[in-house]
Amino acid sequence: MFKQRVLTALVLAPIMIGGIFLLPLKPFAFFIAAIATLGAWEWANIAGYQRTWSRVLYALVVFVCLYISARLLRVFPEWLIVYLALGTLWWALAFALVHRYPGGTRVWQARPMRAMLGLCVLIPMWVGFMHLKEQPHSSLLIFYVMLIVWGADTGAYFSGKRWGNTKLAPEVSPGKSWAGFWGGFATTLAIAAGFGTYIHYWVEPMTLTSSWKLLVITVVTMVISVLGDLVESMMKRHRGIKDSSSMLPGHGGVLDRIDSMAAAVPVFAFCMVVLNWGLSA
Repeated sequence: MFKQRVLTALVLAPIMIGGIFLLPLKPFAFFIAAIATLGAWEWANIAGYQRTWSRVLYALVVFVCLYISARLLRVFPEWLIVYLALGTLWWALAFALVHRYPGGTRVWQARPMRAMLGLCVLIPMWVGFMHLKEQPHSSLLIFYVMLIVWGADTGAYFSGKRWGNTKLAPEVSPGKSWAGFWGGFATTLAIAAGFGTYIHYWVEPMTLTSSWKLLVITVVTMVISVLGDLVESMMKRHRGIKDSSSMLPGHGGVLDRIDSMAAAVPVFAFCMVVLNWGLSA
């Protein structure tokens, strides 16, 4: 399993780095749309659609929704805040679903409802990525969101392994603990401090207000990234499966790799817009 994970990572890493950091805007849009469509193929199974034709149809529906969203945002750019706000609202509601599980499943256990929830995850993710890609220093911003997610995961792993006795959400993900959460939180704060210092000295001077905004955005994004992982775990547990698919040997499926990013990206973008924070060209 370890060998499979390493080999898969060696193949995926150049693809992801090239796609995210080197592609211009339009190819980047199709690149993220392709990832979202693959995620949709897997979400269809999580939603309970097991036949191939139904999963293909769902993936096609998601791709069409992304295309329509792209056209709408091109004509009505002011709708961006609506997309991001609805995506952020979904994650706020998702917290209640995770908190109540295994209770409250009647609200979302029907297959059409679970399919609708997939749209709430994948479409805002794509819109959030596109917003970040259009910003000055877009690669730096996207890399920072990735650092937040990785920092939260890494800090949670080591602190949870050392002190993780009290479980965070035992009915959803028995492996996660409160010690892991706070370890990820502390790691993320350290990353925010390092990133802010880098921005101040190498990109543009940061005021105290700008620094506080960055800290708030980082903390909110970190918390939501943890929720993204929990939501997918909850859906898989309800469905009775361990991984979203076997598409990535040693890693599970695409959704298993992007669940935290799918939550973090639109929330990070939404906080940027609401708090009017960004980097100058």
